[in-house]
Order: sequence, then C-alpha cells, then structure tokens
Amino acid sequence: MKHDFDKLAARAAPAVFVLLWSTGFIGTKYAIHGAQPLTYLTIRMVLVVILMGIIVVIARPKWPGRSGIFHSVVASLLVHGFYLGGTAVAIAHSIPAGLSALMPGLQPVLTSTLANRWLGERVTAIQWVGLLLGLGGVVLIMHNRPLTGDAGWGWLASAVSLISITLGTLYQKRYCGGIDWRSGNLVQYIAVMIFFAIGALLFENNEVHWTQEFVLAVAWLAVVLSIGSIGLLYWLIRHSAATSVASLFYLVPAVTSIMAYALFGEQLDAIAIAGMAACAAAVLLVNRRA
Repeated sequence: MKHDFDKLAARAAPAVFVLLWSTGFIGTKYAIHGAQPLTYLTIRMVLVVILMGIIVVIARPKWPGRSGIFHSVVASLLVHGFYLGGTAVAIAHSIPAGLSALMPGLQPVLTSTLANRWLGERVTAIQWVGLLLGLGGVVLIMHNRPLTGDAGWGWLASAVSLISITLGTLYQKRYCGGIDWRSGNLVQYIAVMIFFAIGALLFENNEVHWTQEFVLAVAWLAVVLSIGSIGLLYWLIRHSAATSVASLFYLVPAVTSIMAYALFGEQLDAIAIAGMAACAAAVLLVNRRA
C-alpha cells in the first residue's frame, strides 16, 4: 500500500509543482500592490524563516557542515534571491503576469545545454526536439502580448530571473543534493531574507499597506510557494535529471496565462492555446523514457 502511494505521489508531483509554481506570478501581482518588490519579499522571507524554524525545531534534522552552508547560501541567492527579485521587479514595472512567466519559461533549453556539459547528463535527440517544440509553444503563448510598462527594466529583471533559476537549479542538483531539505532550506531562507532586507533598505522606501489582499497574497506565497513548491522542486531535482525537471517550466507560462486570463483579463486566444498544447507535448517528449 505504501509503495503504491509513493508511486502515485511521484507521478503527481510534477503536475502539482507546475500548478503551485504558476500561482507565484499571480500572487506576486497582488502582493506588490501593498509594498515595493524587495520590501514585500523581505516580509515574505521573515514569515518563511519562522515557519521553517518551527519545522526544524520539531524534526531536528542533521545540519550541513561549512561546505554545505556555503553551497546552500549560493543556491539560495540564485534560486530565491535573483529569481524572485527579478520576477517581482518585472511585475512591479507593469510587465503582465503572463509575460513575466515567459523568461523562466525559456529555461529548459538553457538548462539542458548547461546540464549536458556541467553535469554530464546526456540529452537525447528526441529530447532536443521536445525542448525546441516547447520553445515554440512558449512563443505562441506570448504572441501579440503588449510590452507595456517600464519595459527596459522589466525585461532586464526577467532576464536576470531566467539566468538565476537556471544556474540555481543546476547548482542545487550538483552541490546540495545530500543536504537535509529542512536544515538546508532554513539556511537558504535566512540568507535570502538578509539579502532582500539589505536591498529594501538601500533602494526602497519600505512603506507597507497591510490590506487583506496583501496579507493573503504574502501568506500564500510564503506557505504554498516558498515551503511547498520549493520543497517539491528540490525533491524533483534530487530524483530526476536536470533536463526533465527544467522541462516542467515550459508549462508554467501556459498555466500562468490561464490564471491571468481568469483573474486579470490578460489575452488568451486560439494561437496561445495551440502554444499550450505544444508545451504539453514538449514535456512528454523530454520526459519520455529512453
């Protein structure tokens, strides 16, 4: 019975991850109405550190050594610091939520190229076909979207988020796989909390509007995203090839676009739906067993 449950959980994990990860862009759009990006992220990380601290006190996991702490801090700045910071800054500069998911949606090709060299993972021909198909699907999903807002800063921030989540995924797999996720995550969140707090103090006015919308958005992002989806991402990284995990990010722009269409009225038409189908086919090809 337990074995069957474990198999079911392993099969459901990718779909749950994509759904949860996609809500991050929507939640961020709500959260930045109450505070500037780095200020909101600091508050979010304070809550996450408290929650992870409670988990660590109860579970009493093994703590990483000096090397493990160093690697956890580096992974934290990549996976959390520059990725979340870049995404929040992009949305704060009026880049639509669907478009903000575009750059990270390009991650699989970059990850596969680097994994092929850095981790020694072999990317097969059929996987390359799937990666390129997914890239085309992302382009279709985002076709004819308005590049509104302070586009320069917004797109620069999105590019930073793409590079950081790609490098962070690979770094986490190579150097942090043997670290207990509870103690490792606590180290990561303490590091990135300090990172965001310094940035907020230096570059923002730290004004917060404690509306119900802001509180609920930050609570969702802290509990469901920072603890739930990040924990799930690290589990997938430990149990799957980097290319297979990265391919899931092709589905994020599609799911985010559907959510943004329902909540914010962002554009969704037949071409975008065809792009979503292409992304789904791409993930199937990339994760096809040899």
